[in-house]
Amino acid sequence: MLQIEIDNGSGFCFGVTTAIKKAEEELAEGKTLYCLGDIVHNGMECERLRKMGLITINHDDMRRLHGVKVLLRAHGEPPETYELARRNSIEIIDATCPVVLQLQRRIKAQYVNGSCPHKDNRLSQIVIFGKKGHAEVLGLVGQTESRAIVIEQFEDVAKLDFARDIYLYSQTTKSLDEFHRIIDYIQSHIAPSATFRSFDTICRQVANRMPNISNFATRHDLILFVCGRKSSNGKVLFNECLRVNSNCHLIEGPDEIQSEWLNGIDTVGICGATSTPKWLMEQCRDAINSLIRNL
Repeated sequence: MLQIEIDNGSGFCFGVTTAIKKAEEELAEGKTLYCLGDIVHNGMECERLRKMGLITINHDDMRRLHGVKVLLRAHGEPPETYELARRNSIEIIDATCPVVLQLQRRIKAQYVNGSCPHKDNRLSQIVIFGKKGHAEVLGLVGQTESRAIVIEQFEDVAKLDFARDIYLYSQTTKSLDEFHRIIDYIQSHIAPSATFRSFDTICRQVANRMPNISNFATRHDLILFVCGRKSSNGKVLFNECLRVNSNCHLIEGPDEIQSEWLNGIDTVGICGATSTPKWLMEQCRDAINSLIRNL
């Protein structure tokens, strides 16, 4: 008989849970609530909240709004967003993850303290290891008046100026191993006259999922990784599953499960990203059981 296990370590992280709870509390009171961007990178959870009344907007929409409530999701926002809210008399419900908020403050302090020319009149480089255009990264870059340098992958590190000071930070959901590779490369190339400092700002609630999900993936014949395809964290965790178990499929919901995947399979593991709701993984389990009954 086919055995199905849902990974207990998968599901919403603290930041996402807090943001959704704040939204639900406002909506339960029948209030109109806007959210700047998808509250979580999971289409089905966004649809659930939309049915409750949550209205998702972008920055252009927000510029046209006045006197309303806008929720800022866990990813955080740059200073310009808060200034816009002040000008338009918008009440902000700030659900920025505390880990992200602390990182924003650290980068801003480094930028303010290091913004004056050093030695040979060249500014130090604030470098962020992260995905360009990602909401969290935009919020981090915004702390430096858009002067921070974003590197998306290890290969990008070679583009830095190693004759200038480098202060390295990371998006909270990036790979710890790749971050350390970048550190090693900079340390071996930085000029003797330049300063290099790195700050491990990767969220441990996310980083600790890597070894856990790797272990989970090795225990099953088939892995279904449930995740919105826009989730940066999801891609990292899915690739870790794929590294240890080639029989993995990334799906957004139960409708994507194919019956032929179950042929010759004894155990199925269902797991997901920090943006994956538990109820969605449970729906996938129920869909598998339904497929089995119909085989």
